[in-house]
Amino acid sequence: MAKVAIVYHSGYGHTKLLAEAVAKGAASVAGTKVDLVPVEEADAKIEILNAADAIIFGSPTYMGDVSGQFKTWADTTAKVWFGQGWKDKIAAGFTNSGNLSGDKLNTLQTMWALAMQHSMIWVSLGVMPKTEKDGLVLNRLAGYGGAFSISENAAPGPDNPDKGDIATGAALGQRVAEVTKKFKG
Repeated sequence: MAKVAIVYHSGYGHTKLLAEAVAKGAASVAGTKVDLVPVEEADAKIEILNAADAIIFGSPTYMGDVSGQFKTWADTTAKVWFGQGWKDKIAAGFTNSGNLSGDKLNTLQTMWALAMQHSMIWVSLGVMPKTEKDGLVLNRLAGYGGAFSISENAAPGPDNPDKGDIATGAALGQRVAEVTKKFKG
């Protein structure tokens, strides 16, 4: 059984929608158990993260980086870091912002750096840009390091974030679960 934990912050609900899609994608891989962990609950649920084979990080992009709430939580993982408790776990990331760029890449790089500090193994999205699948366009924002979405600065809804962006999140979750199973052997 591969255990995938998704730890995320969502300020307005857009990133939560993406986190749920990532979870659905991971759960689509047989033999995978998925836990969604909002950062507000992450300290209380640290054992879920410690027991996971993979941790996928999610945060909105605020002012060109992870949200303050995500960063505050990330800083609390120093105790895990000191003992290298997440060494060799699979890692990946996703983000949402209200604009086309919003400096989402910088947000993913912050998550990548967090994973590298913990000696984790980063998994890329693995979807070529503008890949059509089931009438949707996956990876329309050409994010190779993880899943990107745009919320268009509007309330979450059936088309916000874009359905293709949501499907891209699911593709990330599926890829992480598949890589995790291979890595576990």
